[in-house]
Amino acid sequence: MSTPLLPPLNALRAFEATARLGGVGRAAQALHVTHGAVSRQLKLLEDHMGLALFQRAGRGLRLTAAGTRLQEACSEAFTGIEDCVRALQRPAASPALVLGCSGSVLARWMIPRLPALQAALPGVHLQWSALDGSFTETQATLDAVLLLAQGPWPRGWQVRELAPERVGVVVAPSHPAAQRLRHVPPSALLQETLLHTSSRPQAWPAWAQAHDLDPAQLQLGTGFEHLYYLLEAAVAGLGPAIAPEPLVAEDLAAGRLVAPWGFAATGGFWVLARPDGPVDARVDALADWVTVQLQ
Repeated sequence: MSTPLLPPLNALRAFEATARLGGVGRAAQALHVTHGAVSRQLKLLEDHMGLALFQRAGRGLRLTAAGTRLQEACSEAFTGIEDCVRALQRPAASPALVLGCSGSVLARWMIPRLPALQAALPGVHLQWSALDGSFTETQATLDAVLLLAQGPWPRGWQVRELAPERVGVVVAPSHPAAQRLRHVPPSALLQETLLHTSSRPQAWPAWAQAHDLDPAQLQLGTGFEHLYYLLEAAVAGLGPAIAPEPLVAEDLAAGRLVAPWGFAATGGFWVLARPDGPVDARVDALADWVTVQLQ
């Protein structure tokens, strides 16, 4: 039977420690064994290889050419094994929680709050997906969705209501009608050309009906594909718009917009929903945080 090509691992470990630390005594201390045990492993290794790996240099040892080559190989091999073990023992990073919401909510409400969210939930890694609509097949492929929606809730979803949706008319102070609208009833808005968005076509009619006005008398002007652009246009003074209160709260506080008649509940809710499946504590933690932010 031929001699195994790979030397015993203990002998290699003793050799690597002796070569790296410069002596048998230091190697014995590092490996927590006796001086004699290291010497025996070195002799075993040299006998196995049929090569001298050390030369006596006074009271010390010096590597031979063969020993130098073996030290380099051992150092690289042991370092690689240690790195691999360290990586395997490191806790695996949690996969990102893929969360969908409308681009307008993401841009105007969520992104400014991301530093606070990351500080509050440091273990929750989020990946955002901007999607329009409510409870779509595409959204069902995500971990959760943050929506402005109204029940009844569809089957196949677990829906948590976070806060009632409140909307109102907003207009920039620079708009010619801004001051006048502050002191007149909502019916005065029938004389104004209104900004609107195709992403929420029922927003103005629903507001009119809630204020006992005929939706057919509304004068719709410039339209925008997304609510985000609608609100940017309102801030620019292009006309009155209608918006959910949280999305314009900072503009109101800064004086960029005014809300002549305040905000009223629509019957809808801010909700965090996820497809039926196993409980995910990250979704519940996120729902708690968003609820506080909406208060």
